[in-house]
Amino acid sequence: MTAAPQASKRLDPRKFQDPAVTADGQRRAVVALTRLRTLWFNTGSLCNITCVSCYMDSSPTNDALAYLSLAEMQAYLDEAAASAMPIEEVAFTGGEPFMNRELPAMLNDALDRGHRVLVLTNAMKPMQLKKTELLNLRARHGARLSIRVSIDHFTIERHEQVRGAGTWTPMLAGIRWLSENGFNLAIAGRTPWNETEAEARTGYRDLFRAEGIPVNADDPARLVLFPEMDAGADVPEITQHCWDILGVAPESMMCASSRMIVKRKGAERPVVVPCTLLPYDRAFELGHRLSEAASAVNLNHPHCAKFCVLGGASCSPVSDAA
Repeated sequence: MTAAPQASKRLDPRKFQDPAVTADGQRRAVVALTRLRTLWFNTGSLCNITCVSCYMDSSPTNDALAYLSLAEMQAYLDEAAASAMPIEEVAFTGGEPFMNRELPAMLNDALDRGHRVLVLTNAMKPMQLKKTELLNLRARHGARLSIRVSIDHFTIERHEQVRGAGTWTPMLAGIRWLSENGFNLAIAGRTPWNETEAEARTGYRDLFRAEGIPVNADDPARLVLFPEMDAGADVPEITQHCWDILGVAPESMMCASSRMIVKRKGAERPVVVPCTLLPYDRAFELGHRLSEAASAVNLNHPHCAKFCVLGGASCSPVSDAA
């Protein structure tokens, strides 16, 4: 049994203040949009459960991000089509996306346009209430609809330590239903317990085998293991020199190939932000239209350093982060 995570050193308050310059006076790293391959839609911040350390702070009461409408989503896909933007995938996150009543219609519209579609879900009651709609989408569009389910740990104890008591059984029931009905399935795990990647993949492999889940635990596109995010934990700022020092290419960052649409509570219109990790920070708003959102992104947030540059992670498929 691996040890529980240790408390992190807290963030130096001088860091991540100036969008262009780090606390020690160096030029901050910047990422240019190379091509818009994945367009994310945040369907709203409400969720049916409250998880520990949720970077979205999603819960049954957090409505800071309003439910996005089908018409609002369509307007962005229309703009992308009119501008010949090379969008390959349309992805949906939340909150719990299936709490938005218009999600099935959004999925159908994006699929009808020929895009691959990805949905992030906890596979619990909100998703299970949409079984009929999902079966219809599966019959019409097959594997172009991909569903990624969160299993925070391969043991019930640690999964429920994050997700809350009573969340394990309905989550597995949802995954079994998706598996039995031939959905294109992926799993997302977390890594806060000081386990090696090999240990984590072995644990998930055993779980998948025991539960009959047809997911290859050795495939990083099918079992995505995300580093932990804590905006208050101390992390180094990323400078322009770090690309060469770390051997990391800026075009491999999520914000080099993705944008996300969010609608703030009370706002008349949605806005575009660089990625899935920064839905609330107004400093990262890029405008209301995709045409306004092509500007480069200054990596002026702890999530940029911890999750993307140092963690090597991306919410988008591995192919989009390559």
